[in-house]
Amino acid sequence: MKKIIAITNQKGGVGKTTTAVNLAAALGKSREKVLLVDMDPQGNTTSGVGVDKAKLKCSVYNVLLDVDRVNEAIIKTGFDNLDILPANIDLAGAEIELANLENRESKLSQAIAPVLRSYDYIIIDCPPSLGLITTNALSFCDSILVPIQCEFYALEGLSQLMSTVRLVKRTYNPDLDVEGVLLTMFDARLKLNQQVAEEVKNYFDQKVFKTFIPRTVKLSEAPSFGKPAIYYDKHGKGSRAYLKLAKELIKRAKKRGDGK
Repeated sequence: MKKIIAITNQKGGVGKTTTAVNLAAALGKSREKVLLVDMDPQGNTTSGVGVDKAKLKCSVYNVLLDVDRVNEAIIKTGFDNLDILPANIDLAGAEIELANLENRESKLSQAIAPVLRSYDYIIIDCPPSLGLITTNALSFCDSILVPIQCEFYALEGLSQLMSTVRLVKRTYNPDLDVEGVLLTMFDARLKLNQQVAEEVKNYFDQKVFKTFIPRTVKLSEAPSFGKPAIYYDKHGKGSRAYLKLAKELIKRAKKRGDGK
């Protein structure tokens, strides 16, 4: 196991699911064995890799509540080295049902423990909130990756996210770290985008990934075909950016010795 990364930002529309799906697929293309975990009740990550969320008999919801084992829920996708632990609308009730359980913050960690050795990377797509589902992801992961859209209110709400990270680090997961900040929907022609990029760099310093994700139509289209962009439009700007991001992530892991 090299890394467990939660992709999170309570602000919606910043590219969390797009990043989860395409980074996971890009890591798979790089010959890393990847488990993609959908922790959003909308199930867009699940449908984004071609799995029909309406037909699921077993999902992350069942696994969190100890109804089924994780092996029964994991689905092999049609993409290189990529499996998914899927989600659907059932997960919306988990916040309430988990609330009264013992060790409720570590249910995801306990559930996935039996398959940890089967993967190089686990990528978790979190919902746009800081509730119990996200807390489970933060308690389980090694680090978080924060997508930030290049817009005027880019840094809005990030102080709340970082406060939550500090709380989880203090209470449940002392090794939790910020893997990096990813600028998404970037258009170098727009002065505002460049200004936001500088502002984010000033705020997060070395944590900002060198790779920026451009705003492209193909990245938006790919989910409707049930494919990561690197399979839908493999030579497109968005696809190339996520492949570059995967290489940057792997390089960081090697530099720190995560995979030794």
